[in-house]
Amino acid sequence: MNNLLHKEIAIVGGGPGGLTLARLLQMRGVKVTVYERDVNKDTRVQGATLDLHDESGLKALRHAGLIEAFQAHYRPGADLVRIMDKHATIVMDEHTGPQKEASRPEIDRGPLRKIMLDSLSPDTVVWNSYVIAMVKTDGRWKLSLQNGTTAFADIVVAADGANSKIRPFITPIKPFYAGITAVEGAVHDSHAAAPNIHKLLKGGKIFAMSDEKTLIVSAKDDGSLAFYTGCKTEEDWARKCGIDFADKVQVVDWFKREFDGWDNVWLELFEHFDGPLLPRPQYCMPPDQSWEALPDLTMLGDAAHLMPPYAGEGVNMAMLDALELSDCLTDETFPDTRTAIAHYEKEMRKRAGETAIMTLEQTAWLHSPEAIMHMLELFG
Repeated sequence: MNNLLHKEIAIVGGGPGGLTLARLLQMRGVKVTVYERDVNKDTRVQGATLDLHDESGLKALRHAGLIEAFQAHYRPGADLVRIMDKHATIVMDEHTGPQKEASRPEIDRGPLRKIMLDSLSPDTVVWNSYVIAMVKTDGRWKLSLQNGTTAFADIVVAADGANSKIRPFITPIKPFYAGITAVEGAVHDSHAAAPNIHKLLKGGKIFAMSDEKTLIVSAKDDGSLAFYTGCKTEEDWARKCGIDFADKVQVVDWFKREFDGWDNVWLELFEHFDGPLLPRPQYCMPPDQSWEALPDLTMLGDAAHLMPPYAGEGVNMAMLDALELSDCLTDETFPDTRTAIAHYEKEMRKRAGETAIMTLEQTAWLHSPEAIMHMLELFG
């Protein structure tokens, strides 16, 4: 095939998927640059902990030679779950009884990113580089960055998430609203700020479900916690509801109304959150999406197959995408890059479509009257 060693690859987005791809390609001698919108490597990484699966996320780490670094930084016990109802009654508790081996070990996003960054050649990641435009110039892609600079590449990989700037160059297919809006927040120093929730968490996770609503809470290694509510709303609810999600008084009033009858212990989250809460309408790409492969442009992770987070597959799929794409791009049995990309995308879409269907089913179950029963069956 056309020798990849003489091409420059631009990866747009420095999340787990993009960084995994950069690592795997560099191991094979390919010139790679990652363009990341964060100002620098020390920017606080938001979001809950990540559970990596053996057949996807952990598989990619093994191929990247990073499994030992992962094992040194993952958080034993962070995968232990308590299922609770709205009254804070514990219905199932993985903290009791014989401790199982972590089948889906958890790691905070910050340490995972550091492991990956440390594995890359110096200056692989160009920080403060949000791509705002892209055009084809003399057979190469010209990327215009928000910081006023430009960059060029022979092949561009979109790893820039749900609102990808690159995806529209590949396909006009858009995601559909999945019927749920999540409201995301964080509490720093949860031991002091939310002592009752902190005690209930025990360093793991809480899934609280009642009234067709969810409240998911995760402990983090830095002493903070992340939480997400999930409610059935209209697609434009966040824009039209009139709530200032930075105003604790308004947020507490909303929670008391929306989660009427829920125990007061949950109020700790909404009285002591740090920074504004972030309402996030949940979207999903069509499970049967398809497009014609291009010779110099492709995508992975949420840019390719956005779906709700309620099955825990997002980061794992992105990292598996990275592994499979790196294999295809460096496989000399393919006659050219278009054929390699077409093979990768066909397999990626098939796998993503099956996972999207499963994720939508899980999303519906978790926001149904039978949510707790379903979760108990899921956990056996």
